[in-house]
Amino acid sequence: MPSGTRILAVTNQKGGVGKTTTSINLGTALAAVGKRILVIDFDAQGNASTGLGIWRPDRQMTSYDVVIDRQPLEEAVVETVVPRLDVVPGDESLSGVETELAADNRRSYRLRDALRGYLERAGGHDGDPYDYILIDCPPSLSALTINAMTAADALLVPLQCEFLALEGLTQLLQTIEIVRSGLNPYLDIQGVILTMYDRRNNLSDQVADEVRAFFGNKVYNTVIPRNVRLSEAPSFGKPALLYDYRCPGSEAYIRLASEVLRREQSQAAA
Repeated sequence: MPSGTRILAVTNQKGGVGKTTTSINLGTALAAVGKRILVIDFDAQGNASTGLGIWRPDRQMTSYDVVIDRQPLEEAVVETVVPRLDVVPGDESLSGVETELAADNRRSYRLRDALRGYLERAGGHDGDPYDYILIDCPPSLSALTINAMTAADALLVPLQCEFLALEGLTQLLQTIEIVRSGLNPYLDIQGVILTMYDRRNNLSDQVADEVRAFFGNKVYNTVIPRNVRLSEAPSFGKPALLYDYRCPGSEAYIRLASEVLRREQSQAAA
């Protein structure tokens, strides 16, 4: 696979932690500073596609077709309203992947194989087509999540600043170890993103301190605030950075993008 493209899976098996919001807005912020981004919507809810302005009638081919029917990934890529940011849409068909791949001995490699084939074909013409590929994972430990982890170079883990924030993380870490041992030995956590932070709530600070004590320097300094504009933007088919680039949520994702890039550069130099 061309070494210039980094594949990051945005994952946490707990729902409602900001995975899709992060995929959309971090991708947009990275594109805004000149990076070429592909978001793969790997969730049957298809919310990343909606949040990037790809409505359901316009999803002629999805990530389901790529992993189940082995359609070339490039045929599923759709341009978005964000310059330099494309998406492979997702839809409810993805809910059947677990059953349909049950008998396939290489079921965990479907996405990795599709990405490798695509990047090899695209890299042969004009160099790496994307700087980053972000995979928006479903809120469950499923065949889709395992596929994403197997395909990824590293993981981004959104974690909400709320009670029981660390619930389920033990299982996530165990899953990462299983994937490392049998499917992807180089998989690592690139960073943990604290989301839904409320400065008026002492609990947010307590949770943030607990997460930092648990993960150490894996936790980004940037925290994503609880912000109504982040929630409103998808209904308009826009990332928050286009819907209201001055809102606290947009500004936080811009800072996060800078931090992600700095961390990527330092890790590449190590």
